[in-house]
Amino acid sequence: MVSGRIFDIQRFSIHDGPGIRTTVFLKGCPLRCLWCGNPESIPSGTSLSYVPDRCIACGACLRVCPEQALLLPAGEKVRLDRHRCMRCGECADQCDSKALEAVGRDATVGDVMTVVLRDKQYYKASGGGMTLSGGEPLFQPRFAEAVLRAAKAREVHCCVETSGYALWGAVRHLVPLVDLWLFDFKETNPRLHEQFMGKSNKLILDTLRQLHDAGARIALRCPMIPQHNARQEHLDGIVSLLRRLPRIESVELLPYYDLWRGKLNRFGLTSTFPESVKPPSHATMQAWNEYLRKQGVPVAG
Repeated sequence: MVSGRIFDIQRFSIHDGPGIRTTVFLKGCPLRCLWCGNPESIPSGTSLSYVPDRCIACGACLRVCPEQALLLPAGEKVRLDRHRCMRCGECADQCDSKALEAVGRDATVGDVMTVVLRDKQYYKASGGGMTLSGGEPLFQPRFAEAVLRAAKAREVHCCVETSGYALWGAVRHLVPLVDLWLFDFKETNPRLHEQFMGKSNKLILDTLRQLHDAGARIALRCPMIPQHNARQEHLDGIVSLLRRLPRIESVELLPYYDLWRGKLNRFGLTSTFPESVKPPSHATMQAWNEYLRKQGVPVAG
């Protein structure tokens, strides 16, 4: 049976497509967005979370670590040497307090569907279903296709949340299996896209155009990041894009949130993204939405 790497399955989601949904988060992403909300999802392998405040200093983790990456000074919490850690997850298996947690596990299609199908009655009542997210679900195209096929076989509505950074050969097989594409469109300027996301937006635009031409249902989701893509030029770029691809069903502007910063210490990560960047106000979001509406863009909400 086909298997893949996931890092979470979230039931009763209400922001990842229509209705009540179960969101399956796949590991791995080819982009390096400066403001990534799930930085633990970027590596395809296991990530190790450590929250010292939860540590009860029992020492169980030290006894199983093959790399001796853990130290327990007298009267202190466990210290983790991430340079030595191989993220095998042995320590997390022994940590009853959940101070150490391995994020990212292998799962079969059956494993995923066992969870997804628990709430099928809620999907029917609310018009919901399953959403594949990430990371980047197209980073694991074979697994994504297998999960989608299994869901459609059980008449579950399917969404895919994607950046679109994938070759068309990996995407086209999914088109008949996806009821709605939640397409994250982050930056219209090619130079700035490479600066902010680490990759050109050419492949993303190609995928978006090909999905559009294939008749896929697409909802464009645009994160708005002050001091970065929250510019008049970017808004005008969205307008221009919608005029070229008129069958895109809606555009949703998403306000930046900085909750991801709390994950940096947990996963031993650092960021050069300025802490001065704060979420836009509600009034600012309303003004941006109103501008798009006046340009004829079908704004969600």
